[in-house]
Formats: sequence, structure tokens, C-alpha cells
Amino acid sequence: MRVLQVCAEIFPLLKTGGLADVAGALPAALQAAAGAPTGPGSVDVRVLLPGFAAIVAGLHEPVVVADLPPRPGVTGARLLYGSLPACASLPGRSLMAYVIDAPSLYHRNGGPYSDAQGHGYADNHLRFALLGWVAARLTSGLDQFWRAELVHAHDWHAALAPVYLRAAEQASKRRLAASVYTVHNLAYQGMFAARQFAELDLPDSFGLVDGLEFHGQISFMKGGLFFADHLTTVSPSYAREIQGPEQGCGLEGLLRMRSRSLSGILNGVDDAVWNPRTDALIRHHYDARKLSGKARVKAALQQELGLAPRGDAPLLCVVSRLTEQKGLHLVQQALPRLNELGVQFALLGSGDAGMEAAFRVQAEAAPQSVAVRIGYDEAFAHRLIAGSDVILVPSRFEPCGLTQLYGLKYGTLPLVRRVGGLADTVDDAQLETLDDSATGFVFDEFSAEGLLEAMDRVLALWRRPKDWALVQKRAMASDCSWEPAARQYLDLYRRLTGVLPA
Repeated sequence: MRVLQVCAEIFPLLKTGGLADVAGALPAALQAAAGAPTGPGSVDVRVLLPGFAAIVAGLHEPVVVADLPPRPGVTGARLLYGSLPACASLPGRSLMAYVIDAPSLYHRNGGPYSDAQGHGYADNHLRFALLGWVAARLTSGLDQFWRAELVHAHDWHAALAPVYLRAAEQASKRRLAASVYTVHNLAYQGMFAARQFAELDLPDSFGLVDGLEFHGQISFMKGGLFFADHLTTVSPSYAREIQGPEQGCGLEGLLRMRSRSLSGILNGVDDAVWNPRTDALIRHHYDARKLSGKARVKAALQQELGLAPRGDAPLLCVVSRLTEQKGLHLVQQALPRLNELGVQFALLGSGDAGMEAAFRVQAEAAPQSVAVRIGYDEAFAHRLIAGSDVILVPSRFEPCGLTQLYGLKYGTLPLVRRVGGLADTVDDAQLETLDDSATGFVFDEFSAEGLLEAMDRVLALWRRPKDWALVQKRAMASDCSWEPAARQYLDLYRRLTGVLPA
């Protein structure tokens, strides 16, 4: 079975969030789950990416597959093919990739989606329409040596892949490929002015309400949700939640209509990248049987951050985008009380300018208890998660979440709100009945008070070192691997394509 994964970023070449981790790990997991690399039941997975400078630079031995015909906003674009260094979890096999080489679209001084001031590029509709258009062409002969049988598009950037595929099928009057569209976060939909639909080169009917039209604008995500053969999102709870008005972002009616073609499949963690026993980005290694290395990582982290060198104080961390969705204003409200309780706190993240400034002020006011780093640093993220005792994810909504999974892997107990993938992956430690399932701490009320009530249970367990270690070891034994998700995706692909396993 030939599968094309379509996404906008991929670890380790370009990462702005968890999508890149998924894009880098899922292809390898699919190939591993399928077994033999060739023969009946095998899966040939390739990825399609926009040619951002970091991605083009990381493409090994590129060859030109095709010169792309002129499209709105771009001429002289090419499709390249080569291998990427994104399969650390599957040694001996390369991840093969198509990359759209269109410097006028993808080489910018700012980030991949917005400029240095955080404003989305005015031609984003063209930049990511091209991604979807090329995906559809790879099902019908753009590469004369390989034709995708299933297209799996991720998030709004790739949402037009099933749309262009459906348009091509209507034009050719034949089935070209199956399609899956995965929502990683429904809140980011790829919204554009209605007048820009004319530049997408799609049938006029696709711009109507049974298509991309959304409250007088066009929504790339709505197009993917409407035209893909099957929809997935990244946790079972989130798949249910987005069918209601609170988290449906105006698309709940469409999602309910398509509920029989909607699945929730939990993300996993790449063990080759996130593993405290082998992690090359931390100085001291450890595992559930021997946790002494974690204490040494914590001591080194406290020294690095200028925090008081206290092994008796629980160290809480956050690794996150600074947005209202992530509930970090709750952390800001709770920090003065946490300081009074002797808790230490460290944050790595960026986003809302007001939040950044507020966290900096709190760090300046209590430098031995609070440390803040604005921005993102992959190596520091590993040190921070490995060296902390608790990782906070108090989100208003959370499709899946990856940081709580990293916390589980590293024995850094997650403190999360009971929502989305957080509810699906963390089992609450109730101290009165500390059972065999507890792996962290869960609260319900989206408020600083709800967070602090959960912190009372954190501190109570912290004062019982044997029980803390027991929950730590149970957390580290959680199956956070990609194997369950890969098997579910393979089953879905096979149903959609009619390809039977070996």
C-alpha cells in the first residue's frame, strides 16, 4: 500500500509544535507496524512537505521529479524527491519525501506561517493550496514511478489535499485514491477571505456551503472535513468534544453529520527521541528501576536556572505555547501561592506578549523559585522535562497533548485538566485510594482554585516518597509508544483502500 503523508513541518528539520513530532514519528511507526518492507501487507510511506528553507536544506540527494506548471502566485516551482533524517526510530530505513521547491512562496525572513511580528502572510492561501494540489497530483501520475493509493493530510495547512483530490476525481470520472484528514487542533482552521477562493482553481461549487464556505469566508479545514473519506483527530475524547458547541468552533454540525466517519486515535511518543535511558540531550540517564539519575538532572537544572539547590522542593515545569487555550493564566494566578508553599517553577515557551511579560515579572520577583525562558529550545526542553518533578498542562481544551506523554516517559508526573487527550492519558492519583492505575493528577474546574486544589494532592503525595516513587514508576510504564496508533491507522487505511494485511 502506497501512503502519502501531507504536512507542513517535520521533526527534526522544522518544528513549531507537536505536529512536527507526529509527522516525524508516524511514518516510521507505520512501516514498523506493517512488518516486512516489501511484499503483501507492506506499507510504502512517503511525506509531502512545503519547501521551507530548513526542509530543502535537510533533503538528502534530491532529484527533480517534475517541473510544476504555473499556478496562482507562483511560477518556476519544482517537485523534489529525496530522503529525510526523520526516522531515528527505524534504523536502516530512510524516510522518503517529496518537497515543493518554490522559493518565492516558502523562503521568508519570518516563520513558516507568519512574519516576525506574528502576522500571517497575505498569500498563505496560495502557499498551502499548492501543498494540497501537489498531493492530489501525486495520485495521478505527477511522479511516473510512484502513485499514492491513500493521502493522509494533517491540519489546516494540508486540508485542501482531499479537496483537490475530490475535484480531480470529478474531472476524470474515476477513483484516484482514498483520503484521511486529521485534525490536530480545530481552533486553527485556515480562514481566508471569500474573494480568495477564486485563486484556488477549484470548481465553483466547492466554494459553497457544502464545501469551503464558512460564515462568509472560506475555511481550509472545513474543506478537509467535508471532502475527506475519513476524519480522525488525536484522541477519543477530543473526537467526542468537537461534536458539541463548546469545542466545535462552529463546525460541530458538520462533525456530527460525519460522526460515522470520525475516529479518535491517540498520538504517541517516539522512543528514539524521548527516552530517559538513552536521551542524548540530558547528561544523566535513568529508568524506572534506577531513578537516581533523575535527581542529578534536577540538581543540574536548578543550577542552570539559578534556582535554589533544593532536592526537597518539588519542581514544576511548563513547556508550551503561551496562549489562553493552554490555561497558563491559571498558573500565573496560582504562582504566588505556590511560592508560599515552597514549590519551584520553570517555564519554556513563547506566544502571547502579555503572558510573556507577566511570567518574566514573576521570575524577577522570585528568582530562586521561578525561572522563565521565552522561546523554544529542543535540547533545553528535554533537560527541563527530565529534571522536573511535575509537568503542568492545565488546558482549556487539548486535542491530545504531547508534553504530558513526555512527562509520563520521564517520571515527571503530569498535572492536567480533565479534557481531550489529557483525560485519555493521565489517571488521577487519589491519595485515599491510591490504586494501580494512578499516573498523575487530574482536575476539572478551569480555574486557579481548581489547579491549587490539585496541587494540594501533589504536595501530599510528595510528602510520601515511597508512594511518589510508586506512581512515578507506574507513569514510566505507561504505553506511550506509537505502536497502538500505527496499528489503528493501518487498519483504517486498509479498510479505505481494500488492501488486506499479509
